[in-house]
Amino acid sequence: MSKKISPEYIEATSVACVQNNKVLLVKRAQSPSKGLWSFPGGKVMASESLEEAAQREFTEETSLAATDLKTWTVSYPSPEDSKVQYRIHVFTCSQVEGEEKASSDASELGWYTWEDSMNLPLAPGMQQHILNLLRCS
Repeated sequence: MSKKISPEYIEATSVACVQNNKVLLVKRAQSPSKGLWSFPGGKVMASESLEEAAQREFTEETSLAATDLKTWTVSYPSPEDSKVQYRIHVFTCSQVEGEEKASSDASELGWYTWEDSMNLPLAPGMQQHILNLLRCS
């Protein structure tokens, strides 16, 4: 009898921001999702909380500060047979400060309606997340 081994996850965060019925998405400039659109976010550093990581990654990729982060959901976007497994702690926000500019791991950014986002190459699981997010806002 074989024993199933539980995967070890890389902890990450992302921020799902909605304003005026549009969601903020970034186009990934680096692997593993290079060229795909997703919420801004990335890996959690050992010394930071999930919320600190979410704020840091959001600011690094958008040059904006999220002023009202709230825990929303946890996503497991990696296929089961993937060597690398991610656990993404997703926060929401509706208020941002600053001037938006894609930087760090984001090559582009933009605010998209549900319909517009469906024409983008989205990272795994994003279509359902965007739909759920816009239903709640």
